[in-house]
Amino acid sequence: MALLALDKVAEAEDAASRGLQLEPKNKALEQVASKIAERKAVLEKIAAKKKAEEERSQKEKMILSTALRARQIRTRTTNQPPDMEDAKVHLAPDPLSPESTLVFPAVFLYPMDAQSDFVKKFSEMDTIADHLSYIFPLPWDSKQEYTLGSVDCYVETVSGGLIKAGKKVPLLKILSGGKVEVVDGLVRINVVPTAKAGKWIEEMKARKGS
Repeated sequence: MALLALDKVAEAEDAASRGLQLEPKNKALEQVASKIAERKAVLEKIAAKKKAEEERSQKEKMILSTALRARQIRTRTTNQPPDMEDAKVHLAPDPLSPESTLVFPAVFLYPMDAQSDFVKKFSEMDTIADHLSYIFPLPWDSKQEYTLGSVDCYVETVSGGLIKAGKKVPLLKILSGGKVEVVDGLVRINVVPTAKAGKWIEEMKARKGS
């Protein structure tokens, strides 16, 4: 009973079994053996469920990795990834099918105004315009500098440079090819008013040079 209370089921089962070998008709031992068997069944069920979940998780990761490689999308993980709660890169609608659509968490950065917007699900088939169309107008944009027609969008390259991203181009086309990488599972898109883009690019170059 003490072993069972400590959840040492294997030891408890062994003790009860040895006791019943000595006293096969011992009612107290029979009752304890029954309780041990019930607890053992519960633990086996929990272990089986956990194993199945772990196997499914590993399979999902493998298929996701295969899907990213097939699309030539580079990824990298740092030592301090951002906390995105349950948002993550995944395949939808079926995470176990490589033919499903890749979905990314994304952040629109407005570097000229130190603001940002987080998009939990940005499909590889979506365009930047698809999301900016419902994000704009920005509540803090008193000068009305941010409209679909008056901004340029940029993503950083692996080498630290910048690529101008077409607002009506699917995300897949922007990310594939190996020039851009998804860091910590988050797509980062810089949104800059066209009139200020030249200044911002020069500032980025100067910062990189220093």
